[in-house]
Amino acid sequence: MSNLSGDGLVFLFLDMDNFVRNKLSEWGLSKLIATFKDHEINEAHFYNLVDEEINILVPKIGPRKTFMQQFKLLKVLPSTSEANYTRNIDMDPRKESSQCQSPCVKRKRSYAAAGNMDMDPRKESSQCQSPSVERKWSYSAAGNMDMDPRKESSQCQSPSVKHKRSSSAAEESITCKVKKIMKDVKMKLQNEEKTKLNDFLKNKISDLETRKRMLVGVFGRTGAGKSSLINAIVGEKNLLPSGSVCACTSVMFKVEANNDSKKYEAEIEFIKEEDWEEELWNYMNLLDDDDDAREKMTALYREDCKSKSVVELMDKKYFKGIPEFLSSDKKTLKCESAKELSEKIVKYISASNEEGDGVRQYWPLVECVTVRLPNKELLQHVTLVDLPGNGDRNKSRDNMWRKMVGSCSTVWILADINRALAEKDAWEILQNANSLIGNGGECQRIHFICTKSDNVDDSDDQSVRDLVLKRNQEAKRIVNAEFQKEYPQSSKQFSFEVFTVSCKEFHKSRHLQLDDTEIPKLRDVLQSLNNNHSEALNYVSGAHGILSLIQGTRFRGVADSKMKACRDLQEKMQHELEKLNKTIVKIYRTFERCLTEGVEESQDSCERQMLSMLHPRGENGSAFHKRLKFAVMNNGVFNAKKGQKKNINITLSSKLTGSIDEEFKMTFPNEDKSGPFKGAIDSFSLDTERMNKTYKDVRLQLRFLKTEEEKLKAKLKKIIREDKKKVYSSLTSTIEENMQKCYTDAAVIKGVGSLENMRCTIKKHVHDVKDTMFQMAKDNMLKQLKKLRGKILKTLEETLMESIQLSLWTDDFSFPDVSVELDRVETFYSQLEANPNPN
Repeated sequence: MSNLSGDGLVFLFLDMDNFVRNKLSEWGLSKLIATFKDHEINEAHFYNLVDEEINILVPKIGPRKTFMQQFKLLKVLPSTSEANYTRNIDMDPRKESSQCQSPCVKRKRSYAAAGNMDMDPRKESSQCQSPSVERKWSYSAAGNMDMDPRKESSQCQSPSVKHKRSSSAAEESITCKVKKIMKDVKMKLQNEEKTKLNDFLKNKISDLETRKRMLVGVFGRTGAGKSSLINAIVGEKNLLPSGSVCACTSVMFKVEANNDSKKYEAEIEFIKEEDWEEELWNYMNLLDDDDDAREKMTALYREDCKSKSVVELMDKKYFKGIPEFLSSDKKTLKCESAKELSEKIVKYISASNEEGDGVRQYWPLVECVTVRLPNKELLQHVTLVDLPGNGDRNKSRDNMWRKMVGSCSTVWILADINRALAEKDAWEILQNANSLIGNGGECQRIHFICTKSDNVDDSDDQSVRDLVLKRNQEAKRIVNAEFQKEYPQSSKQFSFEVFTVSCKEFHKSRHLQLDDTEIPKLRDVLQSLNNNHSEALNYVSGAHGILSLIQGTRFRGVADSKMKACRDLQEKMQHELEKLNKTIVKIYRTFERCLTEGVEESQDSCERQMLSMLHPRGENGSAFHKRLKFAVMNNGVFNAKKGQKKNINITLSSKLTGSIDEEFKMTFPNEDKSGPFKGAIDSFSLDTERMNKTYKDVRLQLRFLKTEEEKLKAKLKKIIREDKKKVYSSLTSTIEENMQKCYTDAAVIKGVGSLENMRCTIKKHVHDVKDTMFQMAKDNMLKQLKKLRGKILKTLEETLMESIQLSLWTDDFSFPDVSVELDRVETFYSQLEANPNPN
């Protein structure tokens, strides 16, 4: 270590001593600290301890067994001293090797000739680190640390969050190493003779990749501070222009990490050309009466929208700046900075006229904009989605909006802190999206975010801070009480938390301390979503099973055991499938009974519901005529710029959905604690643990089948999570399909008395179809449930049968010996199981 300065050596050895002390405390062996100190054991010595030395340091058998178990697990993790030493010698961030591809990027090591280290091959260093765990500090020649407090650091994080980050880093490192092992094993299999088992194993290795991005949906009216919040969260002050009006333009805006490049990139998706032409016909009829139609037409066509026909407005000259629209391609922008990217995308996301009235804006044609940012730890496995408050009359855009809302695991609803309760938009967003994020989605957490918490008159700094903190606490109390009062059922389905944030003070702290703004707390929320322990455990467990099977196929002379085990497994599988089927049929009968009651209630109440919707209090004459005209041209959805959003289809299906809501929550819970179908999927088991005792000769094959079963159940849960959205939404979608004729008929009504004629057309249609429409909705949902049941049982039977047959009926003695790889992965697996993530 002659390359290090004196100060650097002091820093390093102090860190080593703390390391040993902390490890012994962590393992419950604090009584041994004094002994290790007396023997002057530092971190470097610790990693090189041999059995004889351990016997001296830990003389008692009980503590020694604990020490040896933990010591074995520790040896697979990176040595911090080696990592620190590497950083002191070579801190050029551009030197990255390609041995372990993104998201796990190895840091290139540089060793001076005079400073060679003990390169024991058993010591795996931290060369396999993902960008998400790269440290934000740098060491000077003297070992000093220079940290920018405004970068994404751990300064303002609680110990529990730091522990989560540490756990996440270890899991990323383990997963990266196991991926490298499996990549090498797959290459070995490629060189073997092509057989059914060989192909099966290669496919299983490919299927190990299951990581998905967690979606965080951000709702809020224009001016609520969405842009400022997203900028502050991701640490890019100039990313989104202040006052961006995505909520009005219906453009979805996604922000995620760029894991493939150091550039700031934007990917712009357009609506289909034929959809825009259809939309234009509607807009031409609404141009004089509808602000939204007028705003979109003017943004793209300026004054031409008043004098040109639809055919003329579809001329290619209007789309010269976006040839991708006409070719149905995505437009990609790449920039060196967030500010440069922001300037380029503004015309695709904003309805402002800052660029001048003569400049054409393209946001009416845009479906979604995805921005990817380099070096963003918090966004490695998370995507922020800036969502409009409601859907759009364009079908493709509306479908994407519904799908995106339904896929959010967390929802952020923003409101100005001074109007948190009075701000109707925020609460209406929650009301309107409730079915999509609840039974019709997968949301687990709702966060109500009060923005602009520092918006007070200037005074003495301390008095202002006290005032702000007091008001923030009061706002939290009031909003929590309102949520519990207005949404008692939602409070059982979602966790609900209120945050108070000041984006301005986060960037330029004056009155408030950094953690008072609660921006760091929201970052902690994102970090907790990144730390998905189960994904790492599932990958390593799956790899463990595959390697077990490969090694097990090499054994000879166990044909009899294989045959008996195969027979027992098939019998057990059929028994478990029958048990699962009975559970699902019982749940089906419960839904059938609930829906029968819902049909009767719907038939009795639908005409009264229509009377209330078509003759609302306080809305008469031309104002309501325009709103109803908009609704029939927009599939029954009223314009929601003022007042609560109304949807004829949702109103008509409300008795049906209400009849099954509670049962649906229990059958398909959004949280992971209780499984779908009331835990029936989780309880399905081939009982391979018990069979291990009977069929010891095929224990490796049984281990594979155990991991295969767990992986299959995880896959089924994802299938169910997606399909249950279709099951639930089928009630409203069936009603909407049945109502299409009257919407079409009402939309063409014009002239004197057109308002009353539209009302009569809708009411008569509801009266004529009520005896069949609601029954059809019930039948459709039950049909969807049957389809889901069939998919579950078929997937389980076919997948497990193939795995049982190939693992127990097939031998391949030519397979490579993977005993070393199996031992390494088994150790990694034990490490993950022993240290569950506290997420």
